[in-house]
Amino acid sequence: MIGNLFHTYLFVPIYNLLIALVDVLPGGDLGLAVIIVTIIVKLAILPLTVSALRTSRAMQVIQPKFKELQEKYKDDKETQAKETFALYKKYKINPFSSILALLIQLPVVIALYLVFQRELVGVDTALLYSFVAVPETVSFLFLGFFTLTSHNVILAVVAAGTQFLQAKYAMPIPKVGKNATTSEQFNRTMAIQMRYLLPVFIGGIAYVSSGAIALYFITTSLFTLAQELLIRKLPQVVLEEEKTA
Repeated sequence: MIGNLFHTYLFVPIYNLLIALVDVLPGGDLGLAVIIVTIIVKLAILPLTVSALRTSRAMQVIQPKFKELQEKYKDDKETQAKETFALYKKYKINPFSSILALLIQLPVVIALYLVFQRELVGVDTALLYSFVAVPETVSFLFLGFFTLTSHNVILAVVAAGTQFLQAKYAMPIPKVGKNATTSEQFNRTMAIQMRYLLPVFIGGIAYVSSGAIALYFITTSLFTLAQELLIRKLPQVVLEEEKTA
């Protein structure tokens, strides 16, 4: 049942959007269609993404307060939990909103990936809506140069590079002192791995998959970077002592 819902309400609509764009774009450039579809879908789920990012940043801001509660009520877990939820309520933070947003976005991202893979074997007319025409021409050369149907080293390297830039900007490596807690050390280790290993992972997938998937990763990284710039311009949670300082 879930598979049918995914196919009907996510995969097929995105597939039809891609084919419709290929039909109207000059030369039937599949690469441009991949970029445009990725941006359209990312814009559609942008409110969820912004909500998740703002919650994440707010959690970082109140982290010192959270540590104080952990230390103060380390022998009373029930009171610690109550005070933690009171802290969230005080600063209007819903810690579950970011999880919900990610759960909603994940099927959409998977659908995008599968659509771009499916198109590489040709247009499946059985999936097209009645009002979507079959393109007369489908160009598998992005901008007439980069092949999208097979491995493309250049696009894979660019995918890894843009992912590194996005990770470097969005996930700074936290500094820890000599007396850092296990949690702080773990967070630092994770941040380092995300910055350096994730780009290699993305680049590897982009290479072994296809140029179309590489374009998807490149567009996603640049779009996410733009999101970060937007989030940093929005009002942030401010601790009370900072307000009165």
